[in-house]
Amino acid sequence: MKILVTGGGGFIGSYTCKALLERGDEVICIDNLNDYYNPELKRYRLKELEKNKNFKFYKEDIANFEKLKEIFEKEKPEKVIHLAARAGVRESVKYPLLYEEANIKALVSILELSKNIKSFIFASTSAIYGNSKEIPFKESQQVDSTISFYAASKLAGEVICKYYSIVFNIPITCLRFFTVYGPSGRPDMALFKFTHKIFHDQQIEAYGFGKLKRDFTYVTDIVSGIIAALDKNLKFEIINLGNEEPHEVNYLIALIEKNLNKKAKVNLVPAPPGDVDITYADTSKAKELLNYKPKVRIEEGVKNFVEWYLKEGNQFFTKDSI
Repeated sequence: MKILVTGGGGFIGSYTCKALLERGDEVICIDNLNDYYNPELKRYRLKELEKNKNFKFYKEDIANFEKLKEIFEKEKPEKVIHLAARAGVRESVKYPLLYEEANIKALVSILELSKNIKSFIFASTSAIYGNSKEIPFKESQQVDSTISFYAASKLAGEVICKYYSIVFNIPITCLRFFTVYGPSGRPDMALFKFTHKIFHDQQIEAYGFGKLKRDFTYVTDIVSGIIAALDKNLKFEIINLGNEEPHEVNYLIALIEKNLNKKAKVNLVPAPPGDVDITYADTSKAKELLNYKPKVRIEEGVKNFVEWYLKEGNQFFTKDSI
């Protein structure tokens, strides 16, 4: 099939494009290669993809409706995986207008052009649950306590998706991702930042005194859920994709230390505004509807990341990395 992937130069997006190409799909990728983090990392991810004759890349901002319309009219995609977004909880507290443009306006633009699409996947987030006391997080629970603009923008996105699904009969699945990590991951996330700073004997800051818990989910497990949802053409669903195994940030640090064979210099600090205490996915719905079965445990996943970092990743962490 011909599948359009927005944010295909991003972390999850590039793995998704790779998996689609490997099974023989034609992939149309749109990414504006913005400088939220080092754009060279995005170009690095795209380099391998561009070797495949079934891959086509457009450097465009999807908030630009006219440019997006041109691509849709030219390529005529059959399905859409919408992963492009402004990411990052803490940055969204500082710059909400950037997140409104990238996460809400851009979504409406692409949905307006997707009224005849066979399946539409929307990347949502576990941050939507905020500091909910209902643990593990279930899709059926109330989500009106978001504590970051990023989470609020994604929650708005789910509501917008439901409207388009009902009114225009677009099969849409909203997937709530839980702390995705792996080789070539984002430099603004803890695993990359901590690995780089520990390797270079720099002090790291462990928010929430290292006690915050995250349901770390390996990128290939997330991608398996994305593609399963894409193939199902569900009318409208919201589904968690996580690992059902939260770990403290302190444990993540210990695993990095083990794989680098270096001791971290840790500054334990309070959690900043927007950070939640725990993320923990109930994935029973994903198992039932998508036959979702995460395979990679955090010990293996961190080992894979550190090996990639030592071989290739060091160059992508710049002084401008968040």
